[in-house]
Amino acid sequence: MKIQINKKAPDFKLASTSNKIFKLSGIKSGVVMYFYPKDNTPGCTLETKDFSKLYSKFKSAKYEVVGISKDDMESHLKFKKKYKVPFQLLSDDKKQVQKKYGVWGAKSFMGKKFMGTIRSTILVNEGKIVKIWSNVRVKDHAKEVLNFINSK
Repeated sequence: MKIQINKKAPDFKLASTSNKIFKLSGIKSGVVMYFYPKDNTPGCTLETKDFSKLYSKFKSAKYEVVGISKDDMESHLKFKKKYKVPFQLLSDDKKQVQKKYGVWGAKSFMGKKFMGTIRSTILVNEGKIVKIWSNVRVKDHAKEVLNFINSK
């Protein structure tokens, strides 16, 4: 499935570190969904810490932040506790949401090709996709997303 800007964001339900089921259509504010490959890896940790540092500014701009990876809930809960992540992490262990949003795909690393999570951020507001960042570079990405929201 190919998602597009200004189109309805595909709805989904995933287990969340809040002990509730996260349902995209249940969020009344804007949502920053960042898809990342794996808890406790250098890039993903840096990205999560950056979104955590700016979380209050996202909230002030009326946006919720959620991190989504294929890690299971046990991994997410440890990761959240270790880095005091103030927002929900969602477990997409069956990769259904990643496939729906087109962020599960072919990658290559050191000459090896494999399937994995393509680090991406999707901005949703009022149920519509506002912006898509694909193949994200971690450094200053959270700030870039916030600047985009504040420029609207």
